[in-house]
Amino acid sequence: MSLPAKPGNPSPTDLKEPFSRRLFIRFNLCGVAGLFVGTFVQTIRYLIPNVLFEPPRVFSVGTPDRYTEGSVTFLAKHKVFMVHDDRGFHAISSTCTHLGCTVNSAEGGFDCPCHGSKFDPKGQVKKGPAPKPLQWFETRLAENGELVVDTTKTVGQDFSLKLT
Repeated sequence: MSLPAKPGNPSPTDLKEPFSRRLFIRFNLCGVAGLFVGTFVQTIRYLIPNVLFEPPRVFSVGTPDRYTEGSVTFLAKHKVFMVHDDRGFHAISSTCTHLGCTVNSAEGGFDCPCHGSKFDPKGQVKKGPAPKPLQWFETRLAENGELVVDTTKTVGQDFSLKLT
């Protein structure tokens, strides 16, 4: 049983206001403002480009005297093997043509650690599942005396940069 309210003091049921028009408009304006802010933020985010920074495709690999004759040097940053043999200099891709794994230099050529492909010293497939040989890239001598590899230009396996 509740006690009657004293005169001049409102009862708890009298304090609750019904949902007024003013409150309804406030809620709607806040919702619309939130919608506009969200749309503005997403529009600005759309205008900022998603840029993927990749290593350069044409790069210097140092002077020729850095590579002794008969050497196979792996350049991990560029995923390339620099080979210096009796024919000259050439650059061979270290990316397996099967699924893109990085091959390792091995006795008698290159081996793919992922699925067992084996390549000869020229990059030809000796044992699959790789469907194609390793790519060879153009190699040239820059004016400053350094070797430059251009991975945008593939060359045949008869290509070699011979220095006299």
